[in-house]
Amino acid sequence: MANQSEEKIIVFENYYDVMLAHIVRTKLEDNGIPCFISDENTLAANPIYNQAIGGIKLMIFERDLERCRQIMAEEGDMHNLDHVEIDEETNNAVICPFCASTNVGSTDPGKFASILSAVFPFYNNKAWHCFNCQQDFE
Repeated sequence: MANQSEEKIIVFENYYDVMLAHIVRTKLEDNGIPCFISDENTLAANPIYNQAIGGIKLMIFERDLERCRQIMAEEGDMHNLDHVEIDEETNNAVICPFCASTNVGSTDPGKFASILSAVFPFYNNKAWHCFNCQQDFE
């Protein structure tokens, strides 16, 4: 049996909300799972890097992965504690079609997209990104 210093540490989940990352970390620690948060200080110092580095990472030992999934499954999707994105066109909550998470955000590039859609009417300027599974969708 390998000792702890030789065990593999993996990313359990990525978060774009520091408070949610700490809530989940605390939930796991309360259940005896050793874990820590990575990249929090980088994002605190320069939030513009949030998307580039993939958000705040909750790190766990690989051996605890299944137990962490069980704990979080019992808790439900905690990503929707903060808010739920609403699609303005359909007036419905935006849910990732890949993993059913509500931890999504718009990839709408804003003013530039309006110019593109005026010049190129076929240009689709409304898309979504899931912060759980890292998939983009319309």
